[in-house]
Amino acid sequence: MALIALLASLLLAEGIVRARQWLKYGTTGASFYHMIEDPGSGLIIPEPGHSIGSIVIDSRGFRSPELELPKPEGRLRIGFLGGSTSFCAESTTQEGIWPYLLVEALKKRDPAHGFDFVNGAAAGYSTEQSSINLEKRMAPLEPDVLIIYHGTNDLTQDTRRLAAAEGLFDPEAMETDVVGRYWLCWYLLKKNFRFRTRQNRAGKTLRLEYDPETSSHDFHQRLTNLIREAKRVAPVVCLVTFSQRARAEQAPEERREASSSSLYYMPYLGVDAILSGFEEYNRVIRQVAAETGVLLVEGENDIPGDAAHFRDSVHLTDQGLALQAERVFEVLSEAPVYRALVDG
Repeated sequence: MALIALLASLLLAEGIVRARQWLKYGTTGASFYHMIEDPGSGLIIPEPGHSIGSIVIDSRGFRSPELELPKPEGRLRIGFLGGSTSFCAESTTQEGIWPYLLVEALKKRDPAHGFDFVNGAAAGYSTEQSSINLEKRMAPLEPDVLIIYHGTNDLTQDTRRLAAAEGLFDPEAMETDVVGRYWLCWYLLKKNFRFRTRQNRAGKTLRLEYDPETSSHDFHQRLTNLIREAKRVAPVVCLVTFSQRARAEQAPEERREASSSSLYYMPYLGVDAILSGFEEYNRVIRQVAAETGVLLVEGENDIPGDAAHFRDSVHLTDQGLALQAERVFEVLSEAPVYRALVDG
């Protein structure tokens, strides 16, 4: 009887957790969407044609409407490159992602013109994956405008490499075990335990001593290579500075809360080091934009660093996504190089 009662309790708990996951994210699994290996590029991409909750993937593996090919005469196609912060799994609707909102605003600005878009962003992508994505998957679709939004995955990738070399980070510790793939309660308990353990040991954990400016050298080169390729593909290229929730002017506890998910993925860094890292990577974004002559969208702190606008340290709520689209629209829609494309 005790075993039956235990089993019933576990099933009830699993049912409650999955119901909560469905109400919050539109899925009963640990992952927001399915990923598969793309044979043409070797990238892990959203599964083509798959839909779950508010997320709808087209037949090519992009979170955007189906494209007409060949591209219709006079069609202006907007392409997006980035990670999960451009894929926007946290959006409550397919139409609430900032790439969609931006393109809708561009349509209203120039209603006589035909627009469509392709959202090539996916979870975990850094500039390295986006370069492959651009060459193998995006370029054949003939985008006229490419908008690039990167930051957190590159910072994580670069600092993890340094931390692993010093024995401060084990990449395998972040992987989901077999049980967690099928038992959502176990997955969430393990994730929260790992997160709380890292929080409780924050003052005792050995920290990575690093110079953000030195560690950003590889990011500078990768981003420069990506922009150079983007300029060969599209006449208009736009770089966007990265927005994150933590701010220098916040009180220490507020800043720590704002950095919670960044600390989860970069446990070898302290709050101030993470903040310095984001500031440095935004400095690089500005520098690369100046060096390559592409459009630059700034105003990363125009999105308030609070829970109303950020779901975690870097992912935006619906309110935050609207402001993200707005800040890109304000620069892109009036830029001379873009106006020449639309009005020409």
